Amino acid sequence: MIRIQQLKMHPGHSEKELEDRIEKMLHLRSGQIESYLIRKQSIDARKKPEIQYVYVIDVITRNVNETKCVERLRNSQISICQEKKYCFPTSGSTPLKERPVIIGTGPAGLFCGYLLAQKGYRPILLERGRDVDARTADVKQFWKTGTLDPESNVSFGEGGAGTFSDGKLNTLIKDKDGRGQYVLEIFVENGAQPEIKYEAKPHVGTDVLVDVVKNMRLKIEAWGSEVRFGCRADGFFIENAHIRGVKLSDGSILHTRLVVLACGHSARDTFSWLNQLDIQMEAKAFAVGLRVEHPQTLINISQYGSDYPEVLPPAPYKLTAQTKNGRGVYSFCMCPGGYVVNASSEENRLAVNGMSYSRRDAQNANSAIIVSVTPEDFGANGPLAGVEFQRKLEEKAYTIGNGNIPVQKYGDFSEKASKGKIPADFTPCIQGRWSFADVASILPKELKESFIEGMEKFGHIIPGFDDENALLSGIESRTSSPVRICRDETFQSNIRGLYPCGEGAGYAGGITSAAMDGIRIAEVIASEYAPYSLEENI
Repeated sequence: MIRIQQLKMHPGHSEKELEDRIEKMLHLRSGQIESYLIRKQSIDARKKPEIQYVYVIDVITRNVNETKCVERLRNSQISICQEKKYCFPTSGSTPLKERPVIIGTGPAGLFCGYLLAQKGYRPILLERGRDVDARTADVKQFWKTGTLDPESNVSFGEGGAGTFSDGKLNTLIKDKDGRGQYVLEIFVENGAQPEIKYEAKPHVGTDVLVDVVKNMRLKIEAWGSEVRFGCRADGFFIENAHIRGVKLSDGSILHTRLVVLACGHSARDTFSWLNQLDIQMEAKAFAVGLRVEHPQTLINISQYGSDYPEVLPPAPYKLTAQTKNGRGVYSFCMCPGGYVVNASSEENRLAVNGMSYSRRDAQNANSAIIVSVTPEDFGANGPLAGVEFQRKLEEKAYTIGNGNIPVQKYGDFSEKASKGKIPADFTPCIQGRWSFADVASILPKELKESFIEGMEKFGHIIPGFDDENALLSGIESRTSSPVRICRDETFQSNIRGLYPCGEGAGYAGGITSAAMDGIRIAEVIASEYAPYSLEENI
């Protein structure tokens, strides 16, 4: 197979033009290309207005000595490559006396369950929320009326918090074993857009994700496994520091010796009873901030230039800054053509998130601009100190908005706002009830000052980013888990048989990294244990 790197094409090119370019670069005649596969596609907008798509492409030829072809070309962009596919480990030999139990059906739990189910381990997945169809109806009702269901919302339910997000699938985790690419392949197999397998910044969108997670669940069930909705884990049955069962919210015990704890970053009641059971946990650093909205056209012009081709997708951005006091300020979960959403999961507390549909066709761009906080900021009063810090901010946001998402113009928030880029009648794109309020009063003084300093620096990178008519809403408090549930080199906690997993446990930071961690735990379990035999355990 021949790999071509840095192959550049103009926006709006056809498949025929791309194939002609491949033939030209490889000095091949028509018909000598058997097939080609796009491995990566990105946008190079450094030389505006000359914007180009940049590709990495693998080519299989017909009746061509590929090694001699590459040697003859002497082009550093062209080389021989071998395709490396993800490989699940060979099953172990230890027999399973009870079925594995997975707590949570967010990306970590869902992918762990998917692989274990596919390989015959017959896991039981527990989800405190509802299936994705019922959950979607609950979320829409909440956004319309403000009436929250604490068990079925943007955080809890089939698919986890990622289901109602932008659906970004990029990650900074090194992927030498191919888990990340395998995650994308599974998404595509279950209904996601094929192009996510090669886009530099793959994105699915919540309207597609709801179908993907449902299709994955249906396969898990078809493979002989089980998904129980409205089934909250409320404790563990532990014997001699080994897991022996899961206590359910109805008072029953589900006996098992293997539990994957993939509860998500908002399962604060779960963190509480875990702490009471002396399961080792620690407070960890995270970040909090506010959603910032701008017209998408302003971001497009900044990133692509004033005469950008309309065929280009809505432009994203990624911004980072270091403040004078040493804090990091950065954009997080940027949603081109997206919405700010009410992502609350507790009564009388309010949190926001960002979400996009697959088309990313809303008028506004939004991103969380967040400021790093550490255990020193919220005190060293046990592993749940960060949870209480989040809750206090969310209570302020709920109070000042009178239950609605509080929104404020940046000019009213800060005395350092720039002017002239965003019209005064600029309005938010929000899913959920909102009202103008004193957002500036939510953040503690030092965090507010860091936020303003970051916004001012970002205004030098994207003109108008710190405009007086940019809109702020908050609080963005669920950027990552405020705790880490400790695990050792075997991926188990201090309670044997308990595998903390994913974002809620403190080992991931997004859909893809959480899914990869779920796959990793599935590998660990499968490497030691043989698939579950129903006949042997009757």
